[in-house]
Formats: sequence, structure tokens, C-alpha cells
Amino acid sequence: MFVLPTLNFTVSQVAAVCETLEESGDIERLGRFLWSLPVAHPNCSELNKNEAVLRARALVAFHTGSFRELYHILESHRFTKASHTKLQAMWLEAHYQEAEKLRGRPLGPVDKYRVRKKYPLPRTIWDGEQKTHCFKERTRSLLREWYLQDPYPNPTKKRELAQATGLTPTQVGNWFKNRRQRDRAAAAKNRYGNDFSKKYVLWLEYKRVSHFI
Repeated sequence: MFVLPTLNFTVSQVAAVCETLEESGDIERLGRFLWSLPVAHPNCSELNKNEAVLRARALVAFHTGSFRELYHILESHRFTKASHTKLQAMWLEAHYQEAEKLRGRPLGPVDKYRVRKKYPLPRTIWDGEQKTHCFKERTRSLLREWYLQDPYPNPTKKRELAQATGLTPTQVGNWFKNRRQRDRAAAAKNRYGNDFSKKYVLWLEYKRVSHFI
């Protein structure tokens, strides 16, 4: 009768190796270690529920482009808050990469917002709390990024950007209007400064020539 090999490591030892390799950033060795684990173990169910092991499997799946496996791991197990940031980043980046491959071009800020809306973070890796202390900076960053692409967004784009930032379309419109005014003022100041510099140089040249006349 054929007997499956048994694992010589305890669950805690396997978890410790996974954490060490994860922290070192050696994803290739981490993958080889996971693939070398035998399928039979007295505490197989415990091993398959261990957060360090699950996080390691998700990390390897992400880096090998096995996004279906990644999504399955993240959606099927509830992770503690300490793992949320890393797992959320993998969830979003995987969906971004899939969307870019499908569209054949890089995603803009509104494109990424649409991807996030279509594929919201599962509650297994998100506790539902809003990070209000980062909201304002994220909002400004998104507005600035979109402004560089289109400083005159139409009403539809304003509504999309309002949804992405949590602002109202009026607030978005006012921000763009104020930003355009600031840019025009800065450009005018630069032109005035350049004109003044040119005139000052001409005046100095005139004074130098007049001195020898």
C-alpha cells in the first residue's frame, strides 16, 4: 500500500520559515519551500489555516502571476489586521495588471478607481475602517494627477472624479478652477520676471556703453 510522505516540520516551524523567507524578500526560495512540503501531515488542516503560510502562498501566487489562486486565498480566509496592508496592495495591483493587459495600455487614475470599484477589497483583508488621516493627501494626489492629464474636465469626468475622491462635483470643479488660476498667475509672474531681467540687462549694457561715450 502506497503511503504519502509525512512532514517532518511542525506547523509553527513551517510558519517560521515562511515568515523568515518573506521578510528576506526571497520569493523564489519561498516558492520552492512551499512546493517541497508534502501533502500529508497529522495537522494538515491547521497548516492550511495558518496565516503565515497562507500569506506566503498568496505572495508566491502574486509574484508568479497566478492571480486566480491569489484571489481564492485572500477571499477564503480571514486575515488579521497586521497582514491587511500587504495583502490589500497585492489584491489591487493584481487587478490593475489584469486590466492593463486587457486594455493594452497603462491605467490612469480614473481607470484605477473604476477597477477598485469593480473589485472592492474583500472583508477578509479589510476591517471596514476608513483611513481618514490619509484621505486629504490621497484626494490632492488624485486631483493633481488628473489635472496633468486634463485641466478642463467635462461634467462626466468631474462626477467620476468626485466619486473617486469623496468630494462633490462642485468641489472638484472649484479645485480645478482655482488650480488653473494659480497656474496662470505663476506663468504671468514668470513672464514678468523674465521681461524685467531682460530690461535690466539692457539697462546695464546701456550704462556701460554710456560710460565710455
